[in-house]
Amino acid sequence: MTFDISEKLAIVKVIDALIHADGVVHDGEINAFGKLMEVLDFDANFLIQARFLETEQSISMVRNFSHEKREMLENLMEEVAKSDGFVHQKEIEMMENILSNFRLEMKSTNV
Repeated sequence: MTFDISEKLAIVKVIDALIHADGVVHDGEINAFGKLMEVLDFDANFLIQARFLETEQSISMVRNFSHEKREMLENLMEEVAKSDGFVHQKEIEMMENILSNFRLEMKSTNV
């Protein structure tokens, strides 16, 4: 699956925010992010660019993802959230917020 640069920025922003959601960055999360860097082919400079995106802007970009790309992002979020051995309540809330945006978008396009 290939992603254009704006899609990569949105994914990196969402995953980075998820990693920081509980206020602590764990080794497992760093390792999971490292794997994401390899899969999506980006570097630390790209992460800095992604951090300049507004969260709402990245969520808006993610709303335009195909079903397959949304599923991949959902799986990535779950993997990163579980990577430290514990899914924090703030991580759950953030994932639910993003996923509810997907569902709202799907409902509005199916009407």
